[in-house]
Amino acid sequence: MTSVLYDLPGPRARVRNRTFGFTAVVGLVTLVGFIGYRFWVTDQFAGRKWEWLLYKDLQLQLVAALGATLAAFAVGALLALVVGLLFAIARLSEHAWVQAPAATAVEFLRAIPLVVMIFFLFYGAPQAGLRLGVFWSLVVGLTVYNGSVLAEIFRAGVQAVPRGQREAAFALGMRKNQVMRAVLLPQAVRTMLPTVVSQLVVLLKDSALGFLITYPELLFDARYIGSLAEFGRPIIPTAIVIGTVYITLCVALSLLAGYLERRNRRRRHSGRELPTTHVRGVTANLGA
Repeated sequence: MTSVLYDLPGPRARVRNRTFGFTAVVGLVTLVGFIGYRFWVTDQFAGRKWEWLLYKDLQLQLVAALGATLAAFAVGALLALVVGLLFAIARLSEHAWVQAPAATAVEFLRAIPLVVMIFFLFYGAPQAGLRLGVFWSLVVGLTVYNGSVLAEIFRAGVQAVPRGQREAAFALGMRKNQVMRAVLLPQAVRTMLPTVVSQLVVLLKDSALGFLITYPELLFDARYIGSLAEFGRPIIPTAIVIGTVYITLCVALSLLAGYLERRNRRRRHSGRELPTTHVRGVTANLGA
């Protein structure tokens, strides 16, 4: 069994691959063990540095910070999806006066570092009379940057749909917006869903940049808790807790995406996507 780009390894290659795999596992375990040892000898697991978790006020403060993080993520993700879709539609337009400005805006916004954009919105925009506040400075920055990235994802997903689908839809008498809404997007969503989820995970983690403009999210509270002298300045324990929260949120987002993908797959197998299925049949007939 071979493929064009890869041949199955022979006996020597299998031994070499197992050796490399074993060496990598040993190296990873050694690194984790060394980090754990350094934490142990520096008393990072001492009860005093974890005692802050038992205080109700700090627990409520962390919950409020988690709510602020989720609020910025939810609003930023929703707006970024809308902005990305609008930019993608504009870039797919057949009119140069629509496509060229959209392409220029997408390339320009993707080239600006997000932290620079957030700093400009919070510190620079007020000098021009535009005061957004900490929340909207963060959200607008997340929206503009991630929306421009999502625009390219959406555009690539739509262009990845076989050309015959579009031609068959036009042959049925559909208008261009109907072709995009009923034929191209349903098929493109399944293709680009993993990439979209990956970008939303990036957006979730980028919300931590809000601490630079004093937005009270998780990292901002972690910085405060880690500086409390009465608990021995538990910077590392706080970072472990906050990191675990972020990992949990990202895993939950990935699980949600997997659920949506499985649901779409079941709908496709059950024949409920009539427009796309019908267009595929017309495509086959035209090809015959």
